[in-house]
Amino acid sequence: MKSDLTLRELEVLRALMDHNTATAAAEALGLSQPAISRTLSQMEATLGRKLFLREGGRLLPTDEARKIDSELDVIFAAISRIETQSTDLPPSERPMYLATPPTIGHGFLPLVMAEFNRRFPRQKIVADIGSSDSLVTQVAEGRFDLALVDSEPNHPGVWAEAFRTSDLVCVMRRDNPLAERDVITPRDLDGQPFVAQTRRHTVRAAQDGVLAAANAHPDAIFEVGTVVLATQLVLQGAGVALINPFPTILRLDPALCARPFRPRVAMRTWFMTPASSRPSAAVLAFMKLVRETVASQKGYFE
Repeated sequence: MKSDLTLRELEVLRALMDHNTATAAAEALGLSQPAISRTLSQMEATLGRKLFLREGGRLLPTDEARKIDSELDVIFAAISRIETQSTDLPPSERPMYLATPPTIGHGFLPLVMAEFNRRFPRQKIVADIGSSDSLVTQVAEGRFDLALVDSEPNHPGVWAEAFRTSDLVCVMRRDNPLAERDVITPRDLDGQPFVAQTRRHTVRAAQDGVLAAANAHPDAIFEVGTVVLATQLVLQGAGVALINPFPTILRLDPALCARPFRPRVAMRTWFMTPASSRPSAAVLAFMKLVRETVASQKGYFE
């Protein structure tokens, strides 16, 4: 098979072959449905041929798609062998440029960076902090090789992949009467002193919708820009907060506790790389280590 298709595009094609809808393929790959649809359009444009026919909400593969898919087992098997056998990175004088928002950068990134350095001591890393919104543009422009963000990127210049899904939790002091409850619901928060995140955060829109549906109206005394500031205000007795537990739960103050919030509100954390270039071996190795680290800490975020 000779074409300019990327590995990521081939992974999307295989997922579409397996699941027959963009939504199911997106769930299987940890991507958004628009990202799957956009990738399919790019593949069809590259090849100049239709790969799937849309019929009744399903994607039916054409003969061209079946032909490509028949060759993918060999490709994916070879990649798996390479990833399993690789113990070092090719020499590179160029640092790997990483970026995250403050919560991930301060609460999770050091764990991965330190272990990455132990495994690949010759690979230099430059890490920076910024808001998820601002990092989308900077990654699209190629200023960073990889970003870990807590809101779904929707930009044609980036490739995004979800690597962690956590349910929203309610954080409070242990001496708060709500701490005696196993689960917190919107009605429990009605009239409660509350620390909200500012409206630019994905969690804010999600929590507002759930609270409004239950006609619950917490007393939002503070609106803050970071989860760290929210939890510190809760620690000082300013109220309770709804947060994405990843990665804050790893370093939650002993005076605080977190309770599951219901109905479930799923929060995703994403890898983001420039769409204009393929990730380097260092970036792929770092992403793999992130997945391993998240898996090893999984119980903290349930």
